[in-house]
Amino acid sequence: MKEYAETPVWGARKQRDTDDWSFGLWAPDADEITLHLDGRQQVMAKSGGWHVATAAAEQGILYGFERDGQVFPDPASHWQDGGVHALSKLLDPATLSQPAGWRGRDWRSAVIMELHVGTFTRDGTLKAAARRMAEIAAMGFTGIELMPLGQFAGNRGWGYDVVLPYAVHPAYGTPHDLADFVRIAQTHGLMVIVDAVYNHFGPEGCVQKQLCPAFFDETRETPWGGAIDFDRPEVRQFFLDNATMWLRDYGVDGLRLDAVHQIGLPGDTAFLRTLADHVDKLDLGRPVHLVPEDERNLADYVIDAPNMRAQWNDDYHHAVHTLLTGESFSYYAPFAVDPFGDLVTAMRDGQVDQGQERPGQHEPRGEPSNHLPPECFVNSNQTHDQIGNRARGDRLISLTGPGQVRIVHALLALAPFIPMFFMGEEEGSRAPFQFFTDFDGDLARAVSEGRKSEFPDFANEDVPDPNEKSTFVNSRPYDALEDDAAEWRELTTHLLNLRHEHVVPLLISGWKSEQVERLSGRSMSARWIFEDGALEIIFTMEGPPGSLGRDTREIYYMTDDSGAGIRVGVSEG
Repeated sequence: MKEYAETPVWGARKQRDTDDWSFGLWAPDADEITLHLDGRQQVMAKSGGWHVATAAAEQGILYGFERDGQVFPDPASHWQDGGVHALSKLLDPATLSQPAGWRGRDWRSAVIMELHVGTFTRDGTLKAAARRMAEIAAMGFTGIELMPLGQFAGNRGWGYDVVLPYAVHPAYGTPHDLADFVRIAQTHGLMVIVDAVYNHFGPEGCVQKQLCPAFFDETRETPWGGAIDFDRPEVRQFFLDNATMWLRDYGVDGLRLDAVHQIGLPGDTAFLRTLADHVDKLDLGRPVHLVPEDERNLADYVIDAPNMRAQWNDDYHHAVHTLLTGESFSYYAPFAVDPFGDLVTAMRDGQVDQGQERPGQHEPRGEPSNHLPPECFVNSNQTHDQIGNRARGDRLISLTGPGQVRIVHALLALAPFIPMFFMGEEEGSRAPFQFFTDFDGDLARAVSEGRKSEFPDFANEDVPDPNEKSTFVNSRPYDALEDDAAEWRELTTHLLNLRHEHVVPLLISGWKSEQVERLSGRSMSARWIFEDGALEIIFTMEGPPGSLGRDTREIYYMTDDSGAGIRVGVSEG
């Protein structure tokens, strides 16, 4: 062991050109922290609230931090020797495969597939997922959004119960497997976005509670547990360094930021702006894309903060969902009043809730968003949230049938907003995506009972037990090939080819304005003006769509027996 001589940092970091590693843990209320490293022990030096040490070691060596007689893994562990309670393993980022000539992609070219590594293939691994990247790219996708990769308790889960956000979940593979996945995806022209959970920790294995309880704000709670104290610079640094790890060490192209409305106090966007500035200063030589999920519908920071590209636009989803299903329970209630009118608003302004009062809503939310260009909104017809948070995880196509779903599939693909599809959607999968976990004992029982009690407003249905392995297995979208899967894949490929040929060049030329008009109860005309031309869409649920403008060249037309239709055209500037 050697005297520590660096600025304190979270976790273990390999020092350049030596065999030494620096170790750091912020635990201001701990009198003493002991480093355990490969059978050796040393009391760490305390500097302010930090406990620090330097020692020579090799990659893969096990280590942990002892407090009050108990040894814990590193809260910033990059690699675990097993589950969330195991010791941590040293990882040198220099051993991860590095990008070879990848310069990223313009955000406006994004066509995203959201996927969950554990259910994307039968193997449920990053290696198996990497083998499918060529076919995903061939369909016209240009981006992959990976649901959270950080380690959580057990083998199965969505990833939002992460407790070790630096460590790749071992059921998916090793850190080196993730680096290889990123390189393979980028070789096929796919940017990789990682879903980052910075708003809470899961209920099992949260080592911060034992090692550094000052990490949390005891005066607040989130819907998922204790609130994190983002007023502390050491806490902010923990997450800023995590973002750096994904972007620099693994070379990913961006982060989807989960539930940012639970980061800091209500209405607070300070950390988001700090994160955007931090990422901008990394100077990675390629575009970086930050995409927050924000229930508050706040708009200004999306265009003010560098690299803050777009928001998940649940409003668009809710309008489409209620329009096709007629459902009006829970958060769908305000959108069920006039779903087509809300869809018109979403096509014009991006978000629907913009601070106005709406029937069925407890209180107004949001702020005006019409000044934002279309690429500032990630639209979707289905996501893990909106499928998986149903009682049985039903997909939209299972609720309504394929007819009208094909029409909104085309609308999503060809409208100028950033389209995102959930894995399996591209081939019309009917497989559910259910809520699944892998807990034991009292926590398993609590989660199972809690899941059942979540749905008082939903139809009375048998809710699958999250801890049963069958719930996880049933959520694989590609296990059973649908009879019309080939037809759906052909449709998706055709639509995405049209998007890249006609819509993306307009987006890249620069947005100027839009003209969106409700023609009747369930028909609309939308025209977006760009520097190099215009995109026009006629969308109807009442029969064949009407004619495009006289200067508009038709590129796509579809009708369905259900009475829905879409007509799409472009015109030059």
